Amino acid sequence: MRYVIATAIFVAAWLLWSGHYSPLLLYLGAISCGLVLLLAVRTGFFDVDVYAFHLGPRLPGFWAWLLKEIVKANLTVARIVLSPRMAIQPTIVSIDASDLPLVTQATLANSITLTPGTVTIDVDRGMLEVHCLTTASAAELKGGEMLRRAALLREG
Repeated sequence: MRYVIATAIFVAAWLLWSGHYSPLLLYLGAISCGLVLLLAVRTGFFDVDVYAFHLGPRLPGFWAWLLKEIVKANLTVARIVLSPRMAIQPTIVSIDASDLPLVTQATLANSITLTPGTVTIDVDRGMLEVHCLTTASAAELKGGEMLRRAALLREG
């Protein structure tokens, strides 16, 4: 089923982006899609811990929540930067995401980095090392809401 979904996405993307439907170009597009599928198989794209299409149905809800968090963090960082005394307390925290699949760990690490005031600086064996601009953002991150939301992506 994974191969069918991937093939459909590859073909749809090629047709959409190409815009040319002459027989020769359709033939070349089919060959291109076949080569991409072959490369995906050879590089391990369809391995269980890497394959991410199963996240699709749960991603929009996660993205909506993440967008709200990004806006909140932007406002917080703007308030800190615009304040005359610039009250920052840089700190580094560790988040244990070792029980999450690799693709979910990557999603979590990227989500943390997308949120202003926090940057994932290292991921090693599921432990995320995160630089936070303030102790309040570190405490919020250690509170585990983002980790909990990311963990929900893997569940059905």
